[in-house]
Amino acid sequence: MPTHGSMTKAGKVRKATPKIEPKPKERPSPRVNNRKRYAKLLEKPLTQKAKVL
Repeated sequence: MPTHGSMTKAGKVRKATPKIEPKPKERPSPRVNNRKRYAKLLEKPLTQKAKVL
């Protein structure tokens, strides 16, 4: 049964590739967006209603 390469070749491609820095994210994560949406829908209208009463 043939093998998928010898152990002497293991890991050489990954070590040879240059390290690339990750790009900065343009948008916040979905968790941050969901928190903002929650605050906009639920927390702020409650405080406005309390001021009216």
